[in-house]
Amino acid sequence: MSDVPDERTWAFKTADSSLHTGAEHAVDPEDLVMASGRDCTPELIEKARKALEEHGPAAVERYLP
Repeated sequence: MSDVPDERTWAFKTADSSLHTGAEHAVDPEDLVMASGRDCTPELIEKARKALEEHGPAAVERYLP
């Protein structure tokens, strides 16, 4: 059996694999909106920007375990 992924295995990039938790680099407003399960709209991005300013990177902990 080959260890090379194909269409039947976990080889596709998903929204979950695009999220950043702050361990690799700083969380940006788009990451916070995606972590909440919503689409990135200008209004939600601005709301996330304010949450990050108020709570810092800990704001994402409301959505991710």
